Amino acid sequence: MLSDLTPPAADEYAAFYAEYVATVAARDVAQVLATQAQQLRETCGHLTDEQALFRYAPDKWSIKQVLRHLSDAERVFSYRALRISRGDATPLPGFDENSYAAESHAEALRLTTLLDEFDAVRAATRALYETLTPEQAARRGTASEKTITVRALVYITAGHVAHHLNILQERYGLVVTEAGAAG
Repeated sequence: MLSDLTPPAADEYAAFYAEYVATVAARDVAQVLATQAQQLRETCGHLTDEQALFRYAPDKWSIKQVLRHLSDAERVFSYRALRISRGDATPLPGFDENSYAAESHAEALRLTTLLDEFDAVRAATRALYETLTPEQAARRGTASEKTITVRALVYITAGHVAHHLNILQERYGLVVTEAGAAG
């Protein structure tokens, strides 16, 4: 199913998510989802736990907090996709990413634990997304008081990680390569 998915139209998600969708819209979303966990591991896996505490500014998240945020947000996106794909019309609430980060205790965790966690979360996300029917992918629901389709959530999931990989490169100074391209 994922290999046949086309990018969502602008009316399938809130404007806030446009950057995430645009980041991956020209790519094969199935391939992006399949390679991002390895890409994160290649980008961050060489760091020590102490290095992964780095923040590019005092009020910004550490690398460890970014990684925990990726797992948390992915859980939220895939939960929304599950509910909407199954025909649940209940409006779904938003979530405060900063509150999640503050309560995540990411900095007390080992970097390898955070990378392993993302691997597991991504595997579960892909298992869900790969079994969506075209009808399920087209379903609309409400999340954060905005209309969203399951198809848009698939692209948002991939685009969100791509967005943070860009931040890890541009603001944290890490080298981001295509998965499998690192030495």
